Amino acid sequence: MSKLLIVGSVAFDAIETPFGKTDKILGGAAPYIALSASNFNISSAVVSVIGEDFPEEYLSMLQKKNIDTSAVEIVKGGKTFFWSGKYHNDLNSRDTLDTQLNVLADFNPVVPENYKDAEIVVLGNLNPLVQLSVLEQLTSKPKLVILDTMNFWMQEAFFEDLRKVIAKVDVITINDEEARQLSGEYSLVKAARVIEKMGPEYVVIKKGEHGALLFHEEQIFFAPALPLEEVFDPTGAGDTFAGGFAGYLTKTGDISFENMKNAIIHASNLASFCVEKFGTERMENLNREEVQKRLKQFKELTQFEIELS
Repeated sequence: MSKLLIVGSVAFDAIETPFGKTDKILGGAAPYIALSASNFNISSAVVSVIGEDFPEEYLSMLQKKNIDTSAVEIVKGGKTFFWSGKYHNDLNSRDTLDTQLNVLADFNPVVPENYKDAEIVVLGNLNPLVQLSVLEQLTSKPKLVILDTMNFWMQEAFFEDLRKVIAKVDVITINDEEARQLSGEYSLVKAARVIEKMGPEYVVIKKGEHGALLFHEEQIFFAPALPLEEVFDPTGAGDTFAGGFAGYLTKTGDISFENMKNAIIHASNLASFCVEKFGTERMENLNREEVQKRLKQFKELTQFEIELS
């Protein structure tokens, strides 16, 4: 069975949206990525760090989804990474109310021996030096390395380290605002070309409720987001997208541009579920029938026939 290695934060989130608010719930990039990828019945492992305050029930839930958590370090006496945010009415913008790095501040990832030859690696949003250290531990070159990052790491203090990571990956997934910041170009087509020159063969630009774009050389593919009646919480949607993308490619073993188109659709499909409940709740309880039914909706949304004269 193909193996997927996931490196990212495991956290507590406290979220407020126009539809309600939560106290501390499961968050961080890694759970969203792993739960999304688990829909493809693959072997995956999470590399992360948590404090002694982290509930065992969360780890058990991940393990029941065939997600290996043995490389999640538990720091004795430590406190788990915590983030709190409040979304504006449009749900596209938010204010960070509190960030406590806690044990994540000194995170030194250790890749488990049986995943040092993983076919696909997802580097979730973390300090670029942490991401680099993961790549240095691998014993063989993966078929695909997928990088997710954000505008925080594009600041001058981290930018050179980020450039080093970008040069070593095959795919980068970022949102439209981050693509413009990283490239210095407003046009997303021009932005993708600039970013490709930094190293990645493929650039995925996420546009939230407006879908996602996949770029490779002169080829471009666009996948819409499914129009939803209710959106409760967009937290983790981008990580869910990355997990769906990586999970599908791990399952199929085909990393061609044509198959990446399918991966983008599967990724968008799974992300559409994530936003329907707070935190990871929807992804924890998702079943195959729901996924297949919504995939059919995606197909109907985008399929058409047209005569070209």
